[in-house]
Amino acid sequence: MKTIIEPFQIKVVEPIHMTTPEDRERILTEAGFNLFLVRADDVLIDLLTDSGTGAMSAEQWAGIMRADESYAGARSFYRFEQRMQEITGFAQALPTHQGRASERILFELLGGEGKIVPNNAHFDTTRANVEHSGAEPVDLPIEEAKDPKNRHPFKGNINLRALEQLIERVGAERVPVVMVTVTNNSGGGQPVSIENLRGVRAICDHHRIPFFLDACRFAENAWFIKLREEGQQDRAVKDIVRDMFDLCDGATISAKKDGIVNIGGVLLMRDAELFQQATNLLILTEGYVTYGGLAGRDLEAMAQGFKEVLREDYLDYRIRSTAYLGEQLLSAGIAIVEPPGGHAIYVDAKAFCPHIPQAEFPGQAVVCGLYRIGGIRAVEIGSVMFGGGGHAPPAMELVRLAIPRRVYTQSHIDYVAEAMIELHARRDTLRGLRIAYEPPALRHFTARFEEL
Repeated sequence: MKTIIEPFQIKVVEPIHMTTPEDRERILTEAGFNLFLVRADDVLIDLLTDSGTGAMSAEQWAGIMRADESYAGARSFYRFEQRMQEITGFAQALPTHQGRASERILFELLGGEGKIVPNNAHFDTTRANVEHSGAEPVDLPIEEAKDPKNRHPFKGNINLRALEQLIERVGAERVPVVMVTVTNNSGGGQPVSIENLRGVRAICDHHRIPFFLDACRFAENAWFIKLREEGQQDRAVKDIVRDMFDLCDGATISAKKDGIVNIGGVLLMRDAELFQQATNLLILTEGYVTYGGLAGRDLEAMAQGFKEVLREDYLDYRIRSTAYLGEQLLSAGIAIVEPPGGHAIYVDAKAFCPHIPQAEFPGQAVVCGLYRIGGIRAVEIGSVMFGGGGHAPPAMELVRLAIPRRVYTQSHIDYVAEAMIELHARRDTLRGLRIAYEPPALRHFTARFEEL
């Protein structure tokens, strides 16, 4: 069938607020042209992020009612732990309140001055936590990932040759961990192949370096492997997921993505001594080991969400519905990162408004234009997010349209496409911006801008 139907039915609805163009102009100006600073009630369709914005299922809500809120040894923790063991094969799992908490613990233990942390592409909080520890994050994407139009099936892959050369140049003793982000968020939501992960494993074994996944979207990555990698088509997604985790020594996970919950994270480690150090730090800064900064009801929702995300009818719908938006934009002549990613469509802002130089943040200009024209909130993935602080400008200036899980219907997505196509027709009216205020780190969250 050509029509993509949602593999669920709607039981509860929530009204959304309709604003006028005059409202949106005032709101945008008051927010300093930063959509992070706009109230959610003033957003019609919110594509800022897919993190923690999904709709939970009836079974997840039922689990919330069954939850055990005991401080220590709650049955909800053991249900969560058992689910993580089933999916990943890791004997122990630490719950955290979200992915960046897992990252903070990991890099407080493994980071430090003079250390180098390679990745296919660090996303914002990962990069910030590496740098906060004193270490240097290094992105090593494959060459195909730098070309938005290149349709390589696994543009999320890390450059294995560059990884080997980096380790040989700086010395293995300065590389405390190699990370790979699946799927590659800052590179367009692109997947990583099993073959590439095996290559990383071999390099790490040779140099005796731990290998960790940033596994926020592990199930979506596994679905792409099933679709695109030779020899994987007839395998179950859960088995591909297990292969991915079997290849690594640990993982950080934001359950707000493929856990389909509103809050929660996971930290996985095989090394018993490192796990004990992480446990001690978790107790100091997050909460006791059997709740990790979460309520028991959050653990119950996570346990159920990690089960539901492996349903292949759900993953088929998820990936195909994202591609549906990308195909509409491509057919209208709008350049995106190709092929469409798993959780989001990434518009090529340089191609969208070539009259705006990179120093004037073309991605942010598109984000502001999309809100003006349709009340839609998106996010810039470019020089605002990854520039500043002495960093070189990124190779790509992107606008991410991140699609929350199980929230919007096809008509919502049609509206997004129509608004973006209309904005593209008026793209010559878009103006660049300059930064009026920025914090010392993660500036995209709270910076304020002025239009030029």
